[in-house]
Amino acid sequence: MEPSLVRYIWRYTKKQQIWTLVIVLLSMIPYFMSFDLPKLIVNGPIQGRGFEQPGATRPFMKLHYDLPFIGEVQLFSGFQLDREETLFALSLVFLLLVIINGLFKLYINTYKGRLGERMLRRIRFDLVDRVLRFPPRYFKRVKSAEVATMVKDEVEPLGGFIGDAFLQPVLLGGQALTAMLFIVVQNFWLGMIAAVIVVIQIVLIPRMRRRLIVLGRERQLTARALSGRVGEIVDGIGAVHVHDTSNYERADIAARLGRIFKIRFDLYQWKFMVKFLNNFLAQVTPFLFYMIGGYLAIEGRLDVGQLVAVIGAYKDLPGPMKELIDWDQARQDVQVKYQQVVEQFSVESVIAPRIAALTVDDPPPMTDPLSAISLSVADDGGAMLLDRISVQVKPGETVALVSTATGGADALAEAFARLVWPSSGKVASGADDLLELPEAVTGRRISYASSDVFLFQASLRDNLLYGLKHAPLTSVTYEGAAADQRRWDIEEASRSGNPDHDIHSDWIDYASAGATGSHDLFEPVRRVLDAVVLSRDILDLGLRSSADLTRHTELARHIVELRAALRTRLEHEGLSGLVVPFEPGAYNKEATIGQNLLFGAAAGPELADRALAANPYFASVLKQSGLDRALYEMGMEIAEQTIELFADLPPDHQFFQQLAFMSAEEIPAYETLLQRLKNRPYDAVSENDRAMIVTLSFAYIEPRHRFGLLSDELMSKIVAARNMFYENLPPDLQNAVERYDPAKYIAAATVMDNVLFGRVGNNHPDAPDRIRSIVYDILDELGLYGELLDVGLDFNVGSGGRRLTGGQRQKLDVARALLKRPDFLILNRPLEALDQRMQEKVLRNVLEEARRDGHSPAIVWVVTNPAMGMMFDRVVVFDSGRLVEDGTQETLLARSGIFKELLS
Repeated sequence: MEPSLVRYIWRYTKKQQIWTLVIVLLSMIPYFMSFDLPKLIVNGPIQGRGFEQPGATRPFMKLHYDLPFIGEVQLFSGFQLDREETLFALSLVFLLLVIINGLFKLYINTYKGRLGERMLRRIRFDLVDRVLRFPPRYFKRVKSAEVATMVKDEVEPLGGFIGDAFLQPVLLGGQALTAMLFIVVQNFWLGMIAAVIVVIQIVLIPRMRRRLIVLGRERQLTARALSGRVGEIVDGIGAVHVHDTSNYERADIAARLGRIFKIRFDLYQWKFMVKFLNNFLAQVTPFLFYMIGGYLAIEGRLDVGQLVAVIGAYKDLPGPMKELIDWDQARQDVQVKYQQVVEQFSVESVIAPRIAALTVDDPPPMTDPLSAISLSVADDGGAMLLDRISVQVKPGETVALVSTATGGADALAEAFARLVWPSSGKVASGADDLLELPEAVTGRRISYASSDVFLFQASLRDNLLYGLKHAPLTSVTYEGAAADQRRWDIEEASRSGNPDHDIHSDWIDYASAGATGSHDLFEPVRRVLDAVVLSRDILDLGLRSSADLTRHTELARHIVELRAALRTRLEHEGLSGLVVPFEPGAYNKEATIGQNLLFGAAAGPELADRALAANPYFASVLKQSGLDRALYEMGMEIAEQTIELFADLPPDHQFFQQLAFMSAEEIPAYETLLQRLKNRPYDAVSENDRAMIVTLSFAYIEPRHRFGLLSDELMSKIVAARNMFYENLPPDLQNAVERYDPAKYIAAATVMDNVLFGRVGNNHPDAPDRIRSIVYDILDELGLYGELLDVGLDFNVGSGGRRLTGGQRQKLDVARALLKRPDFLILNRPLEALDQRMQEKVLRNVLEEARRDGHSPAIVWVVTNPAMGMMFDRVVVFDSGRLVEDGTQETLLARSGIFKELLS
């Protein structure tokens, strides 16, 4: 990267900077004229110079010039105006100059602001582009939070400076010189006084501000380190809690914050000292002007108009001078920031841009063997992971890599995937060095999966199809305002040096997955999910999710048919008691009191969970139906019994898993609340306390909790209150709840709740599993299995995929690698989170799926169990970074070498 920020700015904004400089120079003309007008107004119409005689007039806007050798040349004789007319005319000209100067400033500031934002966009893109081209070893030494902080925050000040880099010194310097020149023209000595003060400011203030630059650099470095440390704590929060090191982390953060506080305090002290001196010098000059200029005016050596004009001009002098000094400090500050960023992003052996160039057309298949030739790989500490090994994998061949404890197989798999670079030797595809091949070749013809999985915070579908998004293959057609916005986006991207690829285009390479478009992509997706045994997990996620009706209309259309089929199936198998359906005029004993009262799914926060009892309208319904006291008394009874049963148990006791009313952490709060409310009349209890107690009753299910608190009379009142609730539902709550309807799909409820349209009985422990199995069969019979799988694929996996289990993340990574149908499939212990039986099952499925439809990729699998090598054509054994055995399993067993020892 360009080491100098100024050169970087000039390189990309040369034409724009020259244009702004021309505009600035033009703006100096009306700026100078605005200084001279106050003198003309004061000396002319105000003091009456030239209007001594009654009715006297003077020319206004007379244009005449004295030219050498020619004499006076008059272009326009002007308008003859009297004293009052001249006053108004000059004042209007002054107002016009104010407007013109303001418009110049508006244009200049807008132009430089847009220029700065474009360059900031360019810098950020350049930095991220370099991150994408860093060699793999760099990421083992740097914290992701620090890189993100540099891209987001540390270059932010550069955007504000870029527009000012060349314009500001010319603009401010021009304004200062114009004001200074005007003062000197009016009176030489006053001009010299102003010049001396300005020189002192220019020389002294920047010297004092050098300390601010040093402190600013220290502040930036310590803040960046803090950001990286906080990122580490967030990533390692599990280890912090497991090892009880939270107080150690608090001490570390407190120490870092103390260091930052000291730096910032010193910075503020020094900054305000410099500001005090600068302001003092700025105020000394008016004092001298008033004293010396006033003396000269009294002596008659300076007229009042000139003095007023000089003071007015000087009022505009300290501002530009101060801003010019500030600009110099900002220049030094951003140069330091820029140099620090350049140092962090200047890495040796950066991947060449041509390697990552966008390629729309699919590259030809890799028909040459993948070879490691005298390959050595070292870790960051210099220890050899591979020591001059040579091995070749032919197209279509399956190879199991087996390692002893000191290994080497993992490093070879990573080298084949270009995740580690050789210390010596090379990895080649035929005669081509793998590192010299474009990523369009290696990224599409080679797939890699390992146990170290990272998933993006997006849906399962987005993460599964991520390996197919190489280039925008199908463009989007925009119309109207959207088309105008797209044209503007393209233009701005070009001016900022960014690519203009449309993120909204279809980037999915359907052909690579064996499909022709989005309409038939589901079949290969389903096959790979079945191969890695992930389909059932995704179906479960789909049942627990809400379906988007705009996309899953088929599922919503058949929901009533699904419900009927489930009832019929349960009756046929004698399992009718497993599900108690919702009926509009009846109380569902297997549902909570809250669910019976609401009899619908909350579609907004107003009636969701604990907000229900606190809702004013819902509370008024309870009061009208006479349920408010009854549910309050029930809540008090539940609180007493719960606290009596659970208060003395440790928070991690398994009984708390069955407690629906309150968590272990809430018991002390409810215990305090119960003591405060005991023996207090109902009317004396506050609305908040009443809502907390009533909320406990909402979670009550008689067959499950068996406190004997639910009578037939109370159930009838609840059904009546439900009807009353919906009869007078206010407009602001119309969209906050979706009422249960036997003939309708409830969009706010999960798919499983829609299918069941009821609640599973609490007397059948295995009921959820049995019902789920029946639901899957019915979905398959009705042709809706794929629809539900599609709903599950919409599930958001969370940050880093943390909403999935470790085994699910690893299965998804293998499915993603398999879906690309590569020529070389590299799998580096990809399923370590699974048990041995499941690993072997997935391995067989993957080997079978990879060879479907005549496709025959080479498969290199670093196995966790040497016995799995029997499924491969070859077994390659590594020990201490060396290749010690290579051959079929039968050949290696006959040799009685390391492989046989590992099997035993």
